[in-house]
Amino acid sequence: MGGKAAVEAAKAAGWDKVQAIAISGVQGDGTATARLTGYEKGVTEAGGEFLKDEIQYADAVADKAATSMEAIMQNHPKGVAIIVCNNDDMAMAAARAAQGHDAYKNTIFLGFNGDRAACEAILAGQMTMSVAQMAYEMGYKAVETMIQVLDGETVDEFVDSGSDVVTPDNAQERLDTLKTQIH
Repeated sequence: MGGKAAVEAAKAAGWDKVQAIAISGVQGDGTATARLTGYEKGVTEAGGEFLKDEIQYADAVADKAATSMEAIMQNHPKGVAIIVCNNDDMAMAAARAAQGHDAYKNTIFLGFNGDRAACEAILAGQMTMSVAQMAYEMGYKAVETMIQVLDGETVDEFVDSGSDVVTPDNAQERLDTLKTQIH
């Protein structure tokens, strides 16, 4: 859903050629691969082009993501519509690296986690959006499902805890919710 939302945001920002490049975590890591697969599917289904051959692996850390973004800017001096990242720290670092580069002023920077820092960056205009994976609900549903199993109930093989795309329109609401979940 993040890839689809990014394509729509890129179109709204005026991009005619909607291409996405990923800055990912560790190559071959299951979580990184799953997120890349989801981004690619969302981008292509929404009519964008996922540049699979240009994935930058940054070991899921911000400083390497900034270096990856510098390489992307060097290879694409006229800009790229979307930069998708496997976590929020990398998306914020990539966006910072692109600050002041006119060709990237309308680039969509998409992170993953929807954490407090990402919500604040989105509200400050320092990052565009994030996919929130609903960590509180993940924990709650895990305990709930465990209790059902212990009570002898049959449970679904997969329990969806939900997700959401955090944008400037709902980042404050997400931030407020996060504050109530952390005690």
